[in-house]
Amino acid sequence: MDIVGFLKSQFICHLLICYIFIVSGLIINFIQLFTLILWPINKQLFRRINCRLAYCISSQMVMLLEWWSGTDCTLYTDPESYQKYGKENAIVILNHNFEIDFLCGWNFCERFGVLGSSKVLAKKELSYMPIIGWMWYFLEIVFCKRKWEEDRKTVVQKLLSLRDYPENFWFLIHCEGTRFTEQKHQISMQVAEAKGLPKLKYHLLPRTKGFAVTVQCLRNVVSAVYDSTLNFRNNENPTLLGVLNGKKYHADLYVRQVIHKEVPEDEQECSTWLHKLYQEKDAFQEEYYRTGTYPAVPIVPPHRPWTLLNWLFWALLLLYPLFKLLINMISSGSSLTLASFAFVIIIASVGVRWMIGVTEINKGSTYGNNENKQK
Repeated sequence: MDIVGFLKSQFICHLLICYIFIVSGLIINFIQLFTLILWPINKQLFRRINCRLAYCISSQMVMLLEWWSGTDCTLYTDPESYQKYGKENAIVILNHNFEIDFLCGWNFCERFGVLGSSKVLAKKELSYMPIIGWMWYFLEIVFCKRKWEEDRKTVVQKLLSLRDYPENFWFLIHCEGTRFTEQKHQISMQVAEAKGLPKLKYHLLPRTKGFAVTVQCLRNVVSAVYDSTLNFRNNENPTLLGVLNGKKYHADLYVRQVIHKEVPEDEQECSTWLHKLYQEKDAFQEEYYRTGTYPAVPIVPPHRPWTLLNWLFWALLLLYPLFKLLINMISSGSSLTLASFAFVIIIASVGVRWMIGVTEINKGSTYGNNENKQK
């Protein structure tokens, strides 16, 4: 196939994937809106239904990683801990170095059956994003403005409301607060030197207050803390656009389990504990860069078919009326109708490219820069 033909076919694939995701996502958001009537009647039923509806959206993203791009995900962990994954509530600490680290975190959740109920501590701006942001609203995701004086009360209230959650859930948290870049790392290490904290080579300083409050509010509800460190082989630099293009990556995820009761409840002691944890994570990164492996048993969790089946369901449901509409439009021969259709396709493509742009490292948060100015 010539280059032009390849680009055209790739463009069509992009459009079809984006069309299915956007239309199905908006349909699900609309259904979620109607589930609000259940909240005052049966809150737990509302939650269970929204876990399933959220899965219909997030599993499409995981499908792209698992089935479309065929990315390999190898888990390095203790076999005894492996048996507990998905069977207990947990706080999952993720490093924040790659554009698709959130997607690999979702893949981790999917392999152990907690994708639909997974929670995150996310910046407030994401709550306004159609489809995923709106989905998170109905999942009772904890949003914050990154101004702790304003956030503390809201974050505590949201976390305490999860204490009676009816499904097993994992609370995913990026303690660094923003993605790693060399510029942010330099700023972060300046802050470390000013505060007398240990310097890190491969991570930014963790944001300890949010983590400490999460530990306090979910004590006796969460059984464990999973410290996870993600890397990609062969110096791969994965992107969401690359996944959409069907590019295959090779991810290695190291997960170690810490019993929740072992994490100090006092905020200052918890802060010290987290800084020590990140020093250990730095050492694991050093070891990985040197040897290409982690100090644990490699396991490849089995694929579950539900992400693919969910996507096929929406594809069959939505592609038929699209093709039928397109054929009718071509048959009509109306230039205005065809132009309107092309305009809608362009808008949809731009919208998806904007959502992809949110994940790009070079368009990430300036949080570290703001902190340096304050310092």
